[in-house]
Amino acid sequence: MSLVALDALNNAVAHGAPDRAYLLFGDNDFLKEERIRAIVPALTDAATRDFNVDFLRGAEADAGTLSQVLDALPLLAARRVVVVRDFPSLRKDARAVLERYLDNPSSGTVLVMVAPAGWKAEAALISRTTAVELNALSERDTLAWIADRVGQAGARIEPAAAARLYRAVGSDLALLDGELRKLQDFANGTTITPAHVEAITGITGAKSAADVIDLVCARDGRGAAGLIPVVLRQPKTSAVSLVLSLAAHLLGIAVVLQERDRRASPRHIANTVYTMMGSARSAPIGRPWSEAVGTMTRTADRWDFVSLDRALGLLADADSALKNTSVSTEEPLLVTLLLTMCARTQSGHGT
Repeated sequence: MSLVALDALNNAVAHGAPDRAYLLFGDNDFLKEERIRAIVPALTDAATRDFNVDFLRGAEADAGTLSQVLDALPLLAARRVVVVRDFPSLRKDARAVLERYLDNPSSGTVLVMVAPAGWKAEAALISRTTAVELNALSERDTLAWIADRVGQAGARIEPAAAARLYRAVGSDLALLDGELRKLQDFANGTTITPAHVEAITGITGAKSAADVIDLVCARDGRGAAGLIPVVLRQPKTSAVSLVLSLAAHLLGIAVVLQERDRRASPRHIANTVYTMMGSARSAPIGRPWSEAVGTMTRTADRWDFVSLDRALGLLADADSALKNTSVSTEEPLLVTLLLTMCARTQSGHGT
């Protein structure tokens, strides 16, 4: 067996041709649980499901229980499904039972092993299972997930509305799922529009974290500071996340300036920024990468390396201060930060 893409797992389940043992791992716990919720009803019959589905948790499953569950035969059905969450926490004797079973898995059982976020992949397990790594989704995949999620509920969403929701929430699927439920109720059977998203998230016009970032990149500190009271009240926006996003954008601007010094073409510059920064799943950009790269390239001429170095130093100090301060002092700290980092000397550059 091997490491496969999520699509391969979905296709196998949809066609009723699953492999005998699956291993779900990676940092996206929401996707893991979503796959389990799809696998169980797709591979078992509702009438006999109670007899043919077992859920175990590694720390709570002893060797005897695990052995009994794995050795059981399907009852009035073609197959059983056994889900073992957090399997790395199995005790030594239970882990030995699992290892022996994987050497010769039952044709009548689909075993789904789920590893917690941060689990270090074990080649020996991946080689004996069909392993699927589930991490944070890209912008494109998140937008596709939104459309699919809404479609499954029998609703519709405009692409512009999905993009605006992504901009407000990001790729946190648990939070997106909650927002989509509210949007479907609010739309009441009509197509979800950008106006619906604005009404639910409270993000309208130039009042999002992305707009603060755009204003800072344009070195409009006063405009950016004026939005801080509104932005800090919005979902998935904190003072620390905003500081990290600003730092990522300024680093991107530094890459743009470097490539311009080399007389690179605009297309090459944009590709370089994405390659160096946007391909990192954990990059704290706080918005779609297509928007971020556009902002970086559009505003780079407002900066030089000296002013960027100064601004990044201020952001580093602010990050440290925010992690050691109370929520009540975040707003004035950010306002001062934005005004200071965007300030220019008489020559037009930062000090």
